[in-house]
Amino acid sequence: MAAPQSRRTFLHRLGAAVSLTELGSRLAAAPNEEFYWITIRGQFAFEEARVPMNAANLCPSPRAVAERVTGLTRDIDLDCSFQNRAKFAGMLEASRAKVAAQLGVSADEIALVRNTSEANNTINNGLPLKAGDEVIVWDQNHPTNNVAWDVRAARYHLVIKRVATPQHSSGADELIGVFERAFTPRTRALAITHVSNVSGLRLPVRELCELARRRGIFVHVDGAQTWGALQLDLRAMGCDSYSASAHKWYCGPKEAGLLYVRQDRIPEIWPNTVAPGWGNDADPDVKGARKFESLGQRDDACLAAVGATADFHQLIGPARLEARVLELATRLKEALAELGGKLVSPREPALSAGVCVLAVPPARRQELFDRLYREHGIAGATNGGLRLCPHIYNTPDHLDRAVRGVKTLRHLLA
Repeated sequence: MAAPQSRRTFLHRLGAAVSLTELGSRLAAAPNEEFYWITIRGQFAFEEARVPMNAANLCPSPRAVAERVTGLTRDIDLDCSFQNRAKFAGMLEASRAKVAAQLGVSADEIALVRNTSEANNTINNGLPLKAGDEVIVWDQNHPTNNVAWDVRAARYHLVIKRVATPQHSSGADELIGVFERAFTPRTRALAITHVSNVSGLRLPVRELCELARRRGIFVHVDGAQTWGALQLDLRAMGCDSYSASAHKWYCGPKEAGLLYVRQDRIPEIWPNTVAPGWGNDADPDVKGARKFESLGQRDDACLAAVGATADFHQLIGPARLEARVLELATRLKEALAELGGKLVSPREPALSAGVCVLAVPPARRQELFDRLYREHGIAGATNGGLRLCPHIYNTPDHLDRAVRGVKTLRHLLA
């Protein structure tokens, strides 16, 4: 289970703390693709004995990001005066600007909140709806973009319609048709998930957004499984709002997330919380989507480190990063299928992303999950089956170990 001594030594040398500038130089000088990704692996502190493969839930941060959080937290602890902390306002805006640029939108359309759940609930609670209005949700949404709508419906007498998609879809047209047939003249909002965390299915969100907007329907997209995994252009996607967490595929600091709201939609959405920094009356003094991050005292070091995470992603490049995620996921799915396992996730990259789910009877999922970690050092999840989500810090050796582990435990698949 542990890495050979030579590999451990090699990774330790690559993993020495370096600046992002030095890391960029190392990546530029990488003699081949394998060395490039091994260099990336070296920037994550986890030991080879316990390999994370659950990016859909929580990712480790690269050393530069973790050290940025630690260093700035220490800075605050050494001097928590207003005078010293004043510099964090600029750092927050720098983080916002970098995230916005990577997503193809303006900084005024981005709120840096705490996680996807908070962002989802801001839209859920803040969208102006009245009794009898209809909201369509995907049945594979996360509870904060699904059950949360039921809770609001119970208070305000909304109509919630759940849409189920085929387990094995024939393609984008079939998926679009399922939602289109659910629309009625009473439909006011469509709340969907870009990539399901329980099946790995990727919805054709751009086409669904276009379809909904022609009908005047507000579209909210939960992007928890795509920010940091896929190359994104929210303007081209056409959604009215989009949510995500930095601690998942973005590999950022914990308890940071984003809420994008299209500029012309910002005024109509009410915030969940009004705290110091909002202003002195019903109209916020803050500009644009910043009104959604009026939350009181925040972790300034965390928010500043979102910018360092953006820099880390920019070193790799969104297109190259997406290609790596899809390469690892495709390789893993093919290997699991060769064992005779039944994949829940689509094998086609166009209908999936990095979330890989293998069918396992519910009664056996916990045992398979526990033994894969305990006996083979692979940390997955039980969402929808056995969920394994490889990311840029994973290597082909990690994937091979996961497959070997499943092979030894495949009696639990039936």
